[in-house]
Amino acid sequence: MSSRIIQFGTSRFLQAHAALFVHEAKQSGQDVGPITVVQISGANSRSGRVAAFNNTNGYPVIIRGMSDGLPVNHTVQVKSVVRGLSATEHWEELSSLFAENAEFVISNTGDTGYQTSLEEDCFGNDSQIPHSFPGKLAALLVKRWQRSGRPLVILPCELITANGKVLREAVIDCAKRNRLPADFFAWLDAHVAFAETLVDRIVSEPINPIGSVAEPYALWAIKRAPGVRPPCSHLSIVLTDDLEPYERLKLHILNLGHTFLAEIWQRENRSADETVRGILVDDDVCARLETLYQSEVLPGFAANCMADEAKTYIATTLDRFRNPFLDHRIADISQHHPEKVFRRIRSFLVWADEAGSHSSAPTLREIAARYPLKEVAQ
Repeated sequence: MSSRIIQFGTSRFLQAHAALFVHEAKQSGQDVGPITVVQISGANSRSGRVAAFNNTNGYPVIIRGMSDGLPVNHTVQVKSVVRGLSATEHWEELSSLFAENAEFVISNTGDTGYQTSLEEDCFGNDSQIPHSFPGKLAALLVKRWQRSGRPLVILPCELITANGKVLREAVIDCAKRNRLPADFFAWLDAHVAFAETLVDRIVSEPINPIGSVAEPYALWAIKRAPGVRPPCSHLSIVLTDDLEPYERLKLHILNLGHTFLAEIWQRENRSADETVRGILVDDDVCARLETLYQSEVLPGFAANCMADEAKTYIATTLDRFRNPFLDHRIADISQHHPEKVFRRIRSFLVWADEAGSHSSAPTLREIAARYPLKEVAQ
């Protein structure tokens, strides 16, 4: 097909986001896909998930929640994924597919997915497989440059500001450390588009071996740039000239709210299996979150001329948190908590302060102070 996609990352999120969009686009008659899903690391714990992607019957995504005041509860059998590969076990097959057939690359490698290692990211010969995702991507791009030289669109979905730019820089750094010739970098500049994107959907739980449960709300915002195009048309895909409003709303309202609840959950030794919906049944916790939004978060958005957008998004977020169908475990949200405090809370305080917010934001500052920068760096 003319738009074959390689997806790096086996996460339940992408199963209910990009892969679902591609499936629905295909169902509507668009010539899109198929998708090959790639497990980036060699973790044995996910080998069963990789193999399950080879099932031609697809996998279920259960959409549960509220939309326009009405309940939604239905299942989509996603059939856009046709192959599951392990980067470490199927490197040659992945290399050929990447070099000759792929038109789009999608990734979701987690908050630390762009970290590289000087010692482990060498690819001086075909048998060497770099350790990091940027290292693997750089090695695969070299193979594409050598074999076909065809253009490529890369759509990273990690929740990192300017994710496309950051990933591109990490790839270039790996390529430079491997002493690639100037012609490769010229080709990269001219023919490989690293898009900047933002994704938004709560995917609360997995279905084993593959599949997931997700809310109706979904967004994939992609910044316009030369060479950048989405893999398909879909109501949840938005092309925009400016991602920052979408990023600020998601990061500093929805994600910040999640991290605030995770902080309460950890500090107050609440139930190990407590969910977002469950913790908000506690009137005290609910009131604390709503007060935080109104007295500390909203003034920061108002100072940045986004008060109306923030009010609307806060209301939508609270509805999403109370989704009666989703069991979004706070234990999952609390993973990598110090890093999330840094990105979601500390960065909000800087943004609000620079704009002259009238709120002193004492609760957010207290949380940020508990996680010094040196601890986050570790």
